[in-house]
Amino acid sequence: MNHHAQFYIGGGWQDPAIPAALDVIDPSTEQPFTRIALGSKADVDRAVAAAKAAFDGFSRTTRAERLALLGRILEEYNSRAEELAEAVSQEMGAPLPFAREAQVWAGRVHLEATIEALETYEFGRARGTSLIVKEPIGVAALITPWNWPYNQIVCKAAPALAAGCTVVLKPSEIAPISGILFAEIVEASGLPPGVFNLVNGTGPGVGQVLAAHPDVDLVSFTGSTRAGVIVAKAAADTVKRVAQELGGKSPNIILPDADFPAAVRAGVLASFSNSGQSCEAPTRMLVPAERQDEALAIAADVASGQKVGHPRKPGVDLGPVVSQTQFDKIQRLIETGIREGARLVAGGPGRPPGLNRGYYVRPTVFGDVKPGMTIEREEVFGPVLAVMGYRDEDEAVRIANDTVYGLAAYVSSADIAHARAVAARLRAGTVNLNYPTWDVRAPFGGFKQSGNGREYADFGIDDYLELKAVVGFC
Repeated sequence: MNHHAQFYIGGGWQDPAIPAALDVIDPSTEQPFTRIALGSKADVDRAVAAAKAAFDGFSRTTRAERLALLGRILEEYNSRAEELAEAVSQEMGAPLPFAREAQVWAGRVHLEATIEALETYEFGRARGTSLIVKEPIGVAALITPWNWPYNQIVCKAAPALAAGCTVVLKPSEIAPISGILFAEIVEASGLPPGVFNLVNGTGPGVGQVLAAHPDVDLVSFTGSTRAGVIVAKAAADTVKRVAQELGGKSPNIILPDADFPAAVRAGVLASFSNSGQSCEAPTRMLVPAERQDEALAIAADVASGQKVGHPRKPGVDLGPVVSQTQFDKIQRLIETGIREGARLVAGGPGRPPGLNRGYYVRPTVFGDVKPGMTIEREEVFGPVLAVMGYRDEDEAVRIANDTVYGLAAYVSSADIAHARAVAARLRAGTVNLNYPTWDVRAPFGGFKQSGNGREYADFGIDDYLELKAVVGFC
């Protein structure tokens, strides 16, 4: 028996207050494979009440108790890894090896990093005659997206629990099964009733209700900038803290002294990873203008070598994108790129040959992309790369920073000092030099309309704490 038609509230699985259901679509077939219950205000009220009732006791638990709890969650998570991989592959289309090695792996390493951070986290220190204390903020509403389900659920839930907060999770209704499985993992770990709660539903029906709820003390939201604005407005009347990780249009500056073929190849692959459905994907590749044709030839070769297909078939690099809505948006933006005069060198509109069903997108590369073109400004969230030429380094930095976003940026150079100097000029929350391995112990978040707050490890714990000064303590 699964819990797809229920919510996890107050330590048990409960039916929705008002019966309502939604089909969950397998993007590889365009057919429903299960149905979930949709929550309402009444379900949100029950979940928030449970979290509020549990807060006083849980906020007083010791570091050792919370470490033991997170350790049990990690153990249970690892024991169900294959089930988690199969679920995320079916609900959002990730090829099964990628689901195991990236999607499920991400949740695991966030748990490990949070446990490591909690072991030495400083919750209080003396300053002058005062004790400066960090205390859990209260009830945290966690609203997560569909593109990296375990990554985003765990990098919010783990630090919230580490801080001593109680939580209500609303996963994306498009890819909700990963959230239900995580709730089962939490239940099996022996977490006290009410500390962790889950309510599935739509943004308006559950997400905005959580954001506006007077008994929610913090909203942590990951999603589009458009949706983030709605969440922030809903939260404003109760003056609660809002932490957001939003959209991106990340520049990738390949400097003249870089290993050019390797840097271009790595940039294309990073842009296409997860079928392009990553907020920090380096989707604007900036290359010296005189080498743009060389870059485009390399990029087209990489794109043609990407195998697109059913996520459970061996050898597949890219599965489908998550939904009809997402597919239609990507097709519109590809067609807009062609209409506005960008040079199409790989891919294009429509599905790849032989794939007539499923939300499959052709890996697409545009050249001669100019500042201000739609595909240079808007987040496509699909396997679409825009290649741009620059005359000199100053122009490259200017183009890179000329965006409403500031989530991530990339710099490639054979001279690390040169790469660092360019990184210092970029307005982004994360700057990646020469395609480093992912660091879950570095803060993750954005400048400008890419959000506020930071996630991962001790930086994630910070977001769920309030500062208190006990004056005259010392």
